[in-house]
Amino acid sequence: MTPTAPPARPSLEQDLGLVQKATTDLLTTASRVTDDDVSGPSLCEGWTRGHVLTHIARNAEAMVRLTRWAVTGEREEMYPGGTEKRDADIEAGADRGAAEHLADLRDTASALAEALPRLRGDLATTEVEMRGGFVVPSASLPFLLLRELVLHHVDLDAGYSLADVEGLVLVRLLDDAVSRLRLSHRAPSVTLRTDEGDAWTVGSGEVEVTGARHGVLLWLARRIPSGVSSGQELPPLPRGA
Repeated sequence: MTPTAPPARPSLEQDLGLVQKATTDLLTTASRVTDDDVSGPSLCEGWTRGHVLTHIARNAEAMVRLTRWAVTGEREEMYPGGTEKRDADIEAGADRGAAEHLADLRDTASALAEALPRLRGDLATTEVEMRGGFVVPSASLPFLLLRELVLHHVDLDAGYSLADVEGLVLVRLLDDAVSRLRLSHRAPSVTLRTDEGDAWTVGSGEVEVTGARHGVLLWLARRIPSGVSSGQELPPLPRGA
């Protein structure tokens, strides 16, 4: 099978539109979450749905800060106070009621909707620094936000799955997941093939793993193997890949 050519680089306008749709989809799900649902487990190990909802809102605020930095040139920390403060804020907000979570998501989504279009103009800096010291192109912020919205929406385990995600978006998320896996010194040697005809190789491609796009991405992003198969034992995936 010949590897699929990478999709054409999407425009900023397209990414802004995808973020808007992903936000609308997330808010629809969040509007159906009950107080009992909030305390239930998510697909993120050790986190309830309340932790995930809080993280999405705090990440939205962080993306607003990075957007301001890109536009004005004035440095802003993604999470002021560092990782400990970020984690404490998530923990503090996790036990709120469903209505409070929804209001928080709507407020932060509104702030993002106002901030992100400013990336269309001239930028004062073409790179910004994310948590952990990772430097990324300023123009990539909408895609990085899209990744957060889609994957954490799935993490809620509240009726939305990767099978609901548009095919081209899945391919981009798969490309991204494979690229990050290749950066790990503990990356397994695998060939990934999807039912839709895509293929990626990591290392020498020793172990072949197959499945639908959404199943392969679920395995790569969350180490959940229910949607993939292999003639050999599935190799362990490094955390954070």
